Amino acid sequence: GLAQNFAAIRALATEGIQAGHMALHARQLALAAGAQGEMVNRIVETMIAEGNIRLERAKTLVKAVLDKPNLA
Repeated sequence: GLAQNFAAIRALATEGIQAGHMALHARQLALAAGAQGEMVNRIVETMIAEGNIRLERAKTLVKAVLDKPNLA
């Protein structure tokens, strides 16, 4: 709710519409894929760096972290 609204406003003010939207979208995909805690940030950073912000990629990254916990 309020936190998402604040994040959206911050993204518009600091990163621009598209970059901010993609970061928020990547975060939602990471959460939808089952990421929790710090894992969310790692997955978001990876997807953005790869330019591959998709649910299937988020699921693959979550599985990789769960299979090898030392990656988180």
